[in-house]
Amino acid sequence: MLRLVSLKLGRLYRYVKLAVLGSLAAALVLNTHSLLASLQRNELSERRFLQLNKCPACWGTSWCRKFLNGQLRLESWGRLRLLDFFNVKNVYFARYGEPREGSRRVVLKRLGSAQELADIDTKICRRATGRGRCDLLQALPATEFASLNGDVRLLTPGAVEGWSDLVHCPSQRLLDRLVRRYAETKDSGSFLLRNLKDSERMQLLITLAFNPEPLVLQSFPSDEGWPFAKYLGACGRMVAVNYVGEELWSYFNAPWEKRVDLAWQLMEIAEQLTNNDFEFALYLLDVSFDNFAVGPRDGKVIIVDAENVLVADKRLIRQNKPENWDVWYESKFDDCDKEACLSFSKEILCARVTVDHNYYAICQNLLSRHATWRGTSGGLLHDPPPEIAKDGRLEALLDECANPKKRYGRFQAAKELREYLAQLSNNVR
Repeated sequence: MLRLVSLKLGRLYRYVKLAVLGSLAAALVLNTHSLLASLQRNELSERRFLQLNKCPACWGTSWCRKFLNGQLRLESWGRLRLLDFFNVKNVYFARYGEPREGSRRVVLKRLGSAQELADIDTKICRRATGRGRCDLLQALPATEFASLNGDVRLLTPGAVEGWSDLVHCPSQRLLDRLVRRYAETKDSGSFLLRNLKDSERMQLLITLAFNPEPLVLQSFPSDEGWPFAKYLGACGRMVAVNYVGEELWSYFNAPWEKRVDLAWQLMEIAEQLTNNDFEFALYLLDVSFDNFAVGPRDGKVIIVDAENVLVADKRLIRQNKPENWDVWYESKFDDCDKEACLSFSKEILCARVTVDHNYYAICQNLLSRHATWRGTSGGLLHDPPPEIAKDGRLEALLDECANPKKRYGRFQAAKELREYLAQLSNNVR
């Protein structure tokens, strides 16, 4: 009986697959002319495709000259708008060319789905007019995004606190850093908000409110050793970042030696974001296999999705001394039946100096047996060699890091795990 059911389900799956492929083939035939046209023209040089008309309700304009001059071109199938149905995240791969440097691959992001971007327009209109539709350019001056225009000197915590994860608990030191390193202005380098044009201030605030990923990449740049993709620039509602490599999930079944090295790097990233000389703790609130990528040449692990990063200023916490500020905080293990689950309190992350959240997130969602991704389970360090499995130390450290059995066990397990992975990695090189 079970075999009969499975056979019927298998046939149904094949029929559905054939129907989808047939529909796509029919659509290709019916739209041959428009498809050929889309392959020939460069949409990245078109203001409408870039949604440049939305500015200053956009991400910026620093790379508009490069876009409009045709220096960027979508790669192969990315030119077919028919396939946008499958590109829910609005992420594109393109070639960027400089006359003397040749071309290189870059990643273009709209920073939201089509619905999410439409919701931005609706929210702006409702805040300004009370209606869901309006003229954005006329509505913006009546929103909070224009309230800091004029002679306002500083971007202060009271003005933007809670707008997004990045500024859930901002310090003045963090906000000065955001303004000083804002890349969508020619006068970057000053923390004075009044040095920005009105349109640039609105772009900065809208980015901060709706998707602060560009500001994370700008404020904690890869050039200074932070583990994020390099920010290049923006035009309208399209930002360009450096292409890193294949996403981490494509290494799920890589050779053991490679996976050990990647796991060690991930734990090093957790340590760097938690404890650094700048005394900013960057907590990853969304950790999954598609949020990291690996460089094909240097094998370096890089964070490629930084939308959900909470930044806590440890220096300010020590200064203000909120309740229990010096008590170590242990994240609660979340044994859910979904992918990439995490349990945390933003308020506590903002109020404690010593927090194990990043170790917990990496161990639970990427490395340990609790990690699941696209139907696979066992984590990045699944199926270790017999001698490693027999020893049992790796499994014990991973379990304690993901779901500690003793108080403050995760802190010690994370430290020992980093050292053990470094040892294994050196042994196999």
